Amino acid sequence: METIYYEVESIDGDYANLRRTDKQEEETKLVARALLPAEINVGSKLKYEMFEYQIIM
Repeated sequence: METIYYEVESIDGDYANLRRTDKQEEETKLVARALLPAEINVGSKLKYEMFEYQIIM
């Protein structure tokens, strides 16, 4: 399973826009906040692994 790193670019209601940081991509990924840790903010760094998002330092 691949590990992917993101940064929260913006939060819009029940969704967050994530920008991939480990690979150059133009598009952001729209993810339901229900799938993300409750304590995320704009600028939070996330790791996606095994179908789960975790906040990293």
